[in-house]
Amino acid sequence: QLQLVESGGALVQSGGSLRLSCVASRFRLDYYAIGWFRQAPGKEREGVSGISSRGTSTNYADSVKGRFTISRDNAKNTVYLQMDGLKPEDTGVYYCAAARSNIYTGLQSVEYVVWGQGTQVVVSS
Repeated sequence: QLQLVESGGALVQSGGSLRLSCVASRFRLDYYAIGWFRQAPGKEREGVSGISSRGTSTNYADSVKGRFTISRDNAKNTVYLQMDGLKPEDTGVYYCAAARSNIYTGLQSVEYVVWGQGTQVVVSS
């Protein structure tokens, strides 16, 4: 079964940048569209960004448009989330997930079938 492992989370000051990575094992990642989600303490999980299996289509939540960039390197079995201009409200556990459809870039969590364990991002003010 596909497994996903996130990394790159850290404590960063407001205005700073981080790059999260989502690495797949046991299956080729280029079979799957991938989404990034986050969950802040006491809040529901929310979709952040999605990318199709070939990287030709991307999607972003309004709250991160212009600040976050999703990309993928299928040769490295990795999807990235570049986060610039970070704000305290970006704090949360970030998860990557594989969608049931290889062209899905939406942010409905029900469409994602395999999830990683998450990586913590804390943005201090």
